[in-house]
Formats: sequence, structure tokens, C-alpha cells
Amino acid sequence: MVFNVEDRIFVENLYKFSKVTEPKNSKFPDKGWTINGLNYLLKKLRDTGIRARQLGSGRRQSARTVENVDTVNDLVLSHKGALMHQTTCQIARKTGIHHSPVYSIIHQDFQLISQKKQRAQELITANCVH
Repeated sequence: MVFNVEDRIFVENLYKFSKVTEPKNSKFPDKGWTINGLNYLLKKLRDTGIRARQLGSGRRQSARTVENVDTVNDLVLSHKGALMHQTTCQIARKTGIHHSPVYSIIHQDFQLISQKKQRAQELITANCVH
């Protein structure tokens, strides 16, 4: 069972003021709490002293910010007319962004398809058949 905010505050007050260390589900049968849920919440209160989530415990923030999209856009468009293109790993090294967000920026924001980098010969007019 997931505890809502009021339940967490109630359990925290019970822990602090009446020193409840063992969960007793029989005291509050109408709440629908489980013993494991109470054990988890009491362990968290014993270890950290707070009921809230710890800083940095959630999902990491996305690297797809406006500044990073603009930076990747400048690097992707800078190779127009160049013989060799930059790979996503090279762009990631230059920008300091992990290669996965660089890849998703290129595909989702610019609708470009990155292909495997391969060597090719440079065609000059002497190589062309007239």
C-alpha cells in the first residue's frame, strides 16, 4: 500500500512522540496499511529521520535542454559540405553530454538518421568519366 502524505506525517509523529518501533497493524485496521509498508516507513525514519525522499533519489534529469539542443544543432550543421561527418560519440565528447541524449536529440529533434561512419574516396574531376 502506498502511504499518502497525511499517513506519512501520522506515522512519523507516532514514531517521534510515542516511540513506536514495532508496527502494529491491529491499531489501525481501517487504514489498510500492510506490515511490510509500515516496516519500510519506520526503517526509513530510523535511518534518515525524515519521511521525504532523499535528494537525488529520483529519476535523473534529462540532458535534452534547449541549450544542449542548440549546441548539438550547431555541431551537426557545421559539417555541411565537409568530407567527413562527426559521429554521435565525437559530438558527445565535444559537448560533454552523454552519447545517448546526443543520439536522441539528433533523431527526435532534427529527424536525422545517423549511419555508420565509413571511409570513402574523394571524387575529383580527374576520376570522373566524361
